[in-house]
Amino acid sequence: MIRIGILGDIGSGKSYVAKNFGYPVFNADKEVSNLYKKDKKIFLKLKKRLPKFIYTFPINKNKVIDAILDNKINLNKIIKIIHAAIRIEIKKFLKKNNKRKIVILDIPLLLENRINKEGDILVFVKSKKTDISKRLKKRSNFNKKLHNRFKKLQLPLDYKMKMSNFIIKNNFTKKSVKKDIKYILEKIL
Repeated sequence: MIRIGILGDIGSGKSYVAKNFGYPVFNADKEVSNLYKKDKKIFLKLKKRLPKFIYTFPINKNKVIDAILDNKINLNKIIKIIHAAIRIEIKKFLKKNNKRKIVILDIPLLLENRINKEGDILVFVKSKKTDISKRLKKRSNFNKKLHNRFKKLQLPLDYKMKMSNFIIKNNFTKKSVKKDIKYILEKIL
């Protein structure tokens, strides 16, 4: 099985690119949302660590945001609980798709949390800062302070680009993304 890890800046279109590969995608952001909605154990752990913010199930994502914005320590508490659960979900996804030729890992902190393995194909999604900024501002839940907190968790983009096997220039048109994906698949298959 070939594992393709998608890297890039927040708002660069990583999930869009991941979907366009046409192979099973592990989307960490969606998995976190599912954990908030469906996992009572996660709720109990977060409630114990952050009772001021987390006290109803399913977990209200806005309360998680409030906790993160309240102080940096809360973000670390959340990360410790959520990332352990995400690792379990990744294992389930890989086991479920173990007969597939390729799987796509759309995990924002793939390198930072050392989820990637030697031999993974890393694809960096590069977008213009102005395009990213426009897209982020269109998001209904965009919060600049929250964005900056998450940005501080990430390795420098230059480093991620250097570590990547391929770069996709995402100008947010399907044609150019599909062309780059086709090139990558030709090279690795």
